[in-house]
Amino acid sequence: MTRSRRVPPAPLPQREGVDPVRVRLPGEGTWETVREHLTQRLSADPAVITGMFDDGRIVGADGRPVPADAPYVPGMYVWFHRDLPPEVPVPFPLPIVYRDDHIVVADKPHFLATVPRGSHVTQTALALLRHGLGLPSLGAAHRLDRLTAGLVLFTVRPGERGAYQSLFADRRVRKEYEAVAPYDPGLALPRTVRSRIVKERGVLAAYETDGEPNAVTRVELAERRPAFGLGRYRLTPTTGQTHQLRVHMNALGVPLLGDPLYPVVTGPVPPDDFRRPLQLLARALEFTDPITGIEHRFTSVRALGAWSSYPQWAGQ
Repeated sequence: MTRSRRVPPAPLPQREGVDPVRVRLPGEGTWETVREHLTQRLSADPAVITGMFDDGRIVGADGRPVPADAPYVPGMYVWFHRDLPPEVPVPFPLPIVYRDDHIVVADKPHFLATVPRGSHVTQTALALLRHGLGLPSLGAAHRLDRLTAGLVLFTVRPGERGAYQSLFADRRVRKEYEAVAPYDPGLALPRTVRSRIVKERGVLAAYETDGEPNAVTRVELAERRPAFGLGRYRLTPTTGQTHQLRVHMNALGVPLLGDPLYPVVTGPVPPDDFRRPLQLLARALEFTDPITGIEHRFTSVRALGAWSSYPQWAGQ
């Protein structure tokens, strides 16, 4: 039995909380040099790749620059930092709700992505916390949509990350959300919504389809403001499908305020448009810590703008 080769530690430090890119050269190939492979693999301008080699920006496991004419070696690892385009800063604070030797719980604002992905890299909760707290090994135990605000759990020690991620995978975390949506006096609540939700890669909106339910949400009306035609809802999901709460509320005929996808796709929201945040907040997280055994319950201190000041919010 052949053991898998252990991945060497990154020889380059993070930049602004972002890890360097790691590339493992395939076991088979006809490339003569590392440069030739990277040019093809990254679909990059050969001059750009050559310049990175000339500047010593592509390094091997020992941290030394890889020469531009280095021969191709199957299984070899190289690292480099991408040139990242400028990102629009998200102009809202990222407060820490709780921190110990094992976890960090942050209260994420609307419009801030949880982890680097696509065009959002440095302006993500993970990158900002790594850089700001001096915790380069910090990792996310779960994620919130960029447009959703509220509590996110991060892990301090990589070796413990799996234990916390399993809490979410095994549904051992009680999650409570708050939402603002139209008030429908004819909608019987509370109720538990069950459906099958599908999210296709490359398609912005998810949708419900026939089949075994994979999404379950408890929907309760917490408060109503008939003068504005608004309701404040408590949403308790027991599953975690992409856009689950947004899809279920839309299916009930009360789509969330500020939603650019449901019922009509008008998004994605431009990275510099912070006017009308999605009215969805991850209000509470409750779980038994798998490392310390402590019973945790964390609560967001944020408020949804449409509920606290609807006329001003609607006029933005």
